[in-house]
Amino acid sequence: MSPLPTTVPAIVRTRVRAAVRRRAPMSPREAEGRALLLRLLSLLSQYPDEELASQRPRLASAVAALPASPAASELSAFMDWFAAEEPDALARHYVETFDLRRRSSLYLTYYLHGDTRRRGMALLTLARRYRAAGWDTDGGELPDHLPVVLEFAALAGPGTGEAPLRMHRRGLELIRHALTESGSPYRHVLSALLGLLPPTTDADRAAVAKLAAEGPPEEEVGLDPYGDPHRDPYAGPHGGPYGDGLGHPAYGQGEFAPPSAFVPPTAAPPTRAPRTADGPRTEGRS
Repeated sequence: MSPLPTTVPAIVRTRVRAAVRRRAPMSPREAEGRALLLRLLSLLSQYPDEELASQRPRLASAVAALPASPAASELSAFMDWFAAEEPDALARHYVETFDLRRRSSLYLTYYLHGDTRRRGMALLTLARRYRAAGWDTDGGELPDHLPVVLEFAALAGPGTGEAPLRMHRRGLELIRHALTESGSPYRHVLSALLGLLPPTTDADRAAVAKLAAEGPPEEEVGLDPYGDPHRDPYAGPHGGPYGDGLGHPAYGQGEFAPPSAFVPPTAAPPTRAPRTADGPRTEGRS
């Protein structure tokens, strides 16, 4: 249990943080608008193959029709570039940005667990979460690929659906930092997404700075890779939501998972882009 604040300012800060994290229930209209925004984010973070490139006019119209908001402004800035580039240039930029640079990879569990045995259970847990919600990803992409995670968030809603995004907030911040450093227009997509999540804390910023400096964790000798395979790292010690109920991992405030919780991962397939709002499907890149 966390120690109680001992001063009046500390009490005020604690209550303000709690109030910020608690969201008022959404109206059906608000929930529908948020789902549309998440679906657009999913589409715009996918590999821009011929099919997606051909839909740019429709995507631009959908972005232009969004209600005024910081996220809408970010997506509008992205579409100014995305709609004007040649398809071949879009494809090259995507591959160079997300496939050839590890610091801006779109596989979220990499930032939390690195290329260690821990990542396997994290991927399995995500896949089980999708199945429990009645969603079949069709196996075309790993379950931690950002477009897949965004599509699940759009389909399952702010609570269950967005929990993986909240859990991987620090990895998302690092991706945005890398995209900003490289000058990639995809930084606007990440900024739009992060604007939907709870505000960053000082601990988040410190963890992101450490992750940027040191990189994800590396494999350690002597780890026990076989913990409880049924334990959900999104849940608290008694199966309920961790802490404030926002899906933060039970093993700490976004910290790396304990070594006893995971099993070796399967080999990752080549990057493939999910497709359409009906769910991802396998499609090769040209």
